[in-house]
Amino acid sequence: MTSGNLLTDTPELYELRFPDPDRLAARWTESVLRSYGAGPHVLDIGCGTGRDAAWLHHRAGRRVTGLDTSEAMLAHARARHPGPEYLRADMREFTLGRRFDAAICLDSALLYCHTNADLDAFLDRCRRHLRPGGLLVAEMRNGAFFLGRTELLDAPRTDTVIRGGVTHTSRTTLRIDRAAQLLRRSRTWTADDGSPPIEQRSAWRLLFPQELRHLLAAHGFEVLALYDRPGPRTEPAWAEGDLPADTADADRLHLVARLTAPDALMAPNDLTAPDALMAPNETSRP
Repeated sequence: MTSGNLLTDTPELYELRFPDPDRLAARWTESVLRSYGAGPHVLDIGCGTGRDAAWLHHRAGRRVTGLDTSEAMLAHARARHPGPEYLRADMREFTLGRRFDAAICLDSALLYCHTNADLDAFLDRCRRHLRPGGLLVAEMRNGAFFLGRTELLDAPRTDTVIRGGVTHTSRTTLRIDRAAQLLRRSRTWTADDGSPPIEQRSAWRLLFPQELRHLLAAHGFEVLALYDRPGPRTEPAWAEGDLPADTADADRLHLVARLTAPDALMAPNDLTAPDALMAPNETSRP
């Protein structure tokens, strides 16, 4: 049986598979926002289950709006992590009619923009929704890591998580599609309750540091920081007070960019109501 994404469709399973009890991702994000003097209004693009958005909203005093394409994720966020405003939207085509002090895009959500057109559309949306001087903060896989390295590609990875007394096992294989510049993922889920296996496929765009700098400059952003570690998903993980490395070679990439060339204020016909946002596609976090 084929499914879009079991973890996206089952947010409780997602949070068990990717636990973050210390809210490292949100705390790292807040440290970046604070370090660069970002204002309080934050747009979380690809907010997933809402864990990070809610921490930033309640613990850091931010006013957070979360966007995601998954209705299941959004329903979970509203029920389990309330506080922020949660809206269903495609990261490439949304119009909220207001501007923010910062946009964040964590857990490789940006890499669901597979084509150059997708990336241009995403950065255009960011530019139109950030105030002058607003920040774009992103955390993602690093395309440069795969130059000459195969350790993540050599063998399938098996992970197990228990939910409601049922053991779910995933077997994940990664391969590089060089022509499309994608890291393609095949994953099979099995469970010990007798349910049939679930097979799913997805992909991330592989972006390289200099390519990312070029894209951002073309859309009016100045890169303030671009580094591999430390971060919420690195080993060792980020801790309060850690300074960024001066390298961009490891598996993760962390971006901080400032909008220096914003668009003119949006015209009245751009101020589309939230319920007119584009229907979703597969851009939720992995």
